[in-house]
Amino acid sequence: MDIRPLTETYAVSPQIDLTDVAAIKAAGYTTVIDNRPDGEIPSHLHTQAMQQVVEAAGLTFVANPIIGGAMTMTNVEVQADAMAKATGPVLAYCASGNRSSVCWALASAGQRPTDDLIGIPARYGYSLDHLRPQIEALAAR
Repeated sequence: MDIRPLTETYAVSPQIDLTDVAAIKAAGYTTVIDNRPDGEIPSHLHTQAMQQVVEAAGLTFVANPIIGGAMTMTNVEVQADAMAKATGPVLAYCASGNRSSVCWALASAGQRPTDDLIGIPARYGYSLDHLRPQIEALAAR
C-alpha cells in the first residue's frame, strides 16, 4: 500500500487490497473512496467485496467509479460530497492514484489556489497542469 497524502484530510493511493484495510484504519482514515470500476480489476477487489471489508472495519465506504479518460461532473460531485461528509481523513484509490487526484483537484476548485491543486499532486508524479482551465472555470462558478 502506497498512501500519498495530498492534504491533512485527503490522500490517494494506487489499488488497495482487502488486507490493507486494517492499516488504513490504524492510520486514522475514516472514509475510503473507491474510484476504480469493477471491469478493471480482479473480482476479489470488486466494489462489493471492498465495501464489505471497509464497512466491517467501521469505516465509511463510497463507491465512485471513474472510467479512465471519461470522468464526469457527477464523479466530481460525488467525490466532493464524500469529502464534505467525512468525519476524518479520506483515502481515495484507483489504479495509480491519478484519477483520485484529478477528482480531488476538480472538487476542490475555488477552495484552494489552482497552483496548489496542480502542484501538490505533482509531488507524487501526477501531472494535472492540463486541467488548469477546467479548475479555473470551476473556481469561477
